[in-house]
Amino acid sequence: MRHKNLGRKLGIRADHRKAQRMNMLTALILHGRVTTTLAKAKEYRRHADKIIHLAKVRTLARIRRAASQLGNKRGVVKRLFDVVAPPFAERPGGYTRILKLAKPRVGDAAPRAILELVGESERRAKAAEDARTLAAEQATKGKKAKKPKGEKAAEGDAEAKGESAKS
Repeated sequence: MRHKNLGRKLGIRADHRKAQRMNMLTALILHGRVTTTLAKAKEYRRHADKIIHLAKVRTLARIRRAASQLGNKRGVVKRLFDVVAPPFAERPGGYTRILKLAKPRVGDAAPRAILELVGESERRAKAAEDARTLAAEQATKGKKAKKPKGEKAAEGDAEAKGESAKS
């Protein structure tokens, strides 16, 4: 029996699980969402919530603990404390969500899921909307910018015709 043995083994050795956990948390912190199997998403959700809770208060001891859990990757630790954790300052828990995907993995038909930070989908939607707005503005400016060039070209043609008429 597995009394008091918390966590899933995921069919891999302990050192592989540790490396996989570091890589999964790093990807989650850097990108905001990770597509993986349902079992891995459920397992690493626990670790992600713990490390985000750890990063809510910035002290040297907590930075070092986070660095040890994330494989001492400085850019990731900095992003965790500066970008990821501050929006969750007032939130008591539940920093991640699991979204089940409809289609299973191709090779072995394992159920897939997306592990993402709460609020990430809203942030992505806002970024997409901003990008569309910016593209629309640039397109309108592009049309306006082309008009004066066309007018200048037309004026240039008129001047050229006038000069040829004078000659």
